[in-house]
Amino acid sequence: MRADAQKNYDHLLAVARDVVTEDGAEASLRDIARRAGVGLGTLYRHFPRREVLLEALLRTSFDALTVRAGALEKSTSPADALTSWLREIVVVTHSYRGAIASMVAAIAEPDSALHASCVTMKAAGTQLLVRAQAEGVARADIDGTDLFALVSAVAWLHDQPSFAPRADHLVDVIASAILTRG
Repeated sequence: MRADAQKNYDHLLAVARDVVTEDGAEASLRDIARRAGVGLGTLYRHFPRREVLLEALLRTSFDALTVRAGALEKSTSPADALTSWLREIVVVTHSYRGAIASMVAAIAEPDSALHASCVTMKAAGTQLLVRAQAEGVARADIDGTDLFALVSAVAWLHDQPSFAPRADHLVDVIASAILTRG
């Protein structure tokens, strides 16, 4: 990609992240283009469909969560690393309100543009869980699929107006249900 095209792409992603965080997955593409200071045609050249834009946003976040899991694994205790990562993944899912279905579908859909990033992110979270289990500070009867399902459930709850205020509290409940230490 040419340098100017890459710059436009990166700028559009940054603006789209802000707009989607504010307005959810159904945010106006016209709004994104306007706030980015580009024409709608420029947006569509980079992201021909809303799904392509959401996939790019989610892929960037998933890749960052994968890197973050590695950093947490090296820098904190197993329990703290897992808890921190859980909080961070929930923040990401809350940032992309209405996109949880795409995230959940990507893990089972090898043809999805998100599949590789989602699988890698799930593996990174699973590694944090396995490390905590090996240290005896996490339940041994759950696996990475369970962890991913729990995060997905909290993300879905955040999309429901009547439950959204409880989502952060429920992350604490889930963390305390996973961890075996007091």
